[in-house]
Amino acid sequence: MHMFVDETERGGHLLAATLVAPAALHSTRSLMRGLLLPGERRVHFKSEKDSRRKYIVSRIVERGLEVIVLSSSEKGDRARAVLLERLVVEAIERGVSRLVLDSRDHASNGRDRGVLARTKARDAGIVYEHIQSSAEPALWVSDAVAWCSGAGGDWRRRIGPVVTRIEP
Repeated sequence: MHMFVDETERGGHLLAATLVAPAALHSTRSLMRGLLLPGERRVHFKSEKDSRRKYIVSRIVERGLEVIVLSSSEKGDRARAVLLERLVVEAIERGVSRLVLDSRDHASNGRDRGVLARTKARDAGIVYEHIQSSAEPALWVSDAVAWCSGAGGDWRRRIGPVVTRIEP
């Protein structure tokens, strides 16, 4: 199982982690690439119009993906570290072998690696890496779910069918 992780810091810190079985990687990537508009390199929810957001959410929900959402009322590096530690526990329980995080800057990626090194990820056989979101369409699912979950209200309701919320 693969896990693709993105975040938002809207009203706290939130991680969205999309679970994709190896056999479903190609179809998930194809679905998301098919949602690109001419000239776009990636689907980035923050930049989309509401009508596009609704369409993209409907396609994600139709696909029936599962996305784990973890949240904290805190913001910043400490909140992210706590959520990453919790995410590794979920990843181990779900048999994840590859954890892909949306790449940020060099220092932030290094902090993530430090957090992950302190967990049982390696002992469980989990390989983790940071990838630029433009290079991995499965990360776009997590971006959309993080945005919708952070926005709340109707957006959270729309994306709800694919979300497994993990409470603190």
